Amino acid sequence: MSPLYGSCPSDIRKVARILADGGVAAVPTETVYGLAADALNETACRRLFEIKERPFQDPLIVHVHNLEGARRLARFNPVAEVLAKHFWPGPLTLVLKKDARVPGIVTADLDTVAIRVPEHPVMRRLLCISGLGLAAPSANPFGYLSPTRVEHV
Repeated sequence: MSPLYGSCPSDIRKVARILADGGVAAVPTETVYGLAADALNETACRRLFEIKERPFQDPLIVHVHNLEGARRLARFNPVAEVLAKHFWPGPLTLVLKKDARVPGIVTADLDTVAIRVPEHPVMRRLLCISGLGLAAPSANPFGYLSPTRVEHV
């Protein structure tokens, strides 16, 4: 597991490579720190559950860089389009019918996926550079308080 140390472009590129290679990294979000993995890599997502000791029936939120990225992973209806255009980037999560490429481990085998376009500038740069959708639950062990400072991670 590798933390995203700062907003330095070389740090972001390093973390993007780790994620592209199936690794897990600590990342900032709007409110807490999360653990991220490539949302389309089932093995990497399984590692998220193991690290957090998270129950597999608890779905993950997938973070993407923009609406176009979200459309590749979920089926948008007119209401979702309006909400996304108005509130993204930001802490709005939409739950929509998933694309078949999204592994069942991410969605607890449901036919829907929770998806968001975050506002945090470092996370946005990471999503842009990596080109990945990132499953990113909070970085705490399951059932514990979510980390709000990098030292907590």
